[in-house]
Amino acid sequence: MPDISISQTHKLSQKKARAAAQKVVDQLVEEYGLATEWEGNVLFFKRSGVSGTLALHDKQAQLEITLGFLLKAFAPKISAQIEKNMKKVFGAKA
Repeated sequence: MPDISISQTHKLSQKKARAAAQKVVDQLVEEYGLATEWEGNVLFFKRSGVSGTLALHDKQAQLEITLGFLLKAFAPKISAQIEKNMKKVFGAKA
């Protein structure tokens, strides 16, 4: 079961949704040094203590992150920051 699960609706084309998803994960890469890999419409990311996916569906992006023991205490802060970023890049108005 993931420690962080965020679902974000969007009205983007598949191409634009993929670009938005990449922006979300690029920020995570910069902050946490993650390795990433696309497999179809799912972006996998991981490093020691962090792993997860960002799956793109027709009108929804689903992010799931599993945190290692040392990062679990920061889950609320990490979640809030990612949720804010996802709303911004996927164009949610409310």
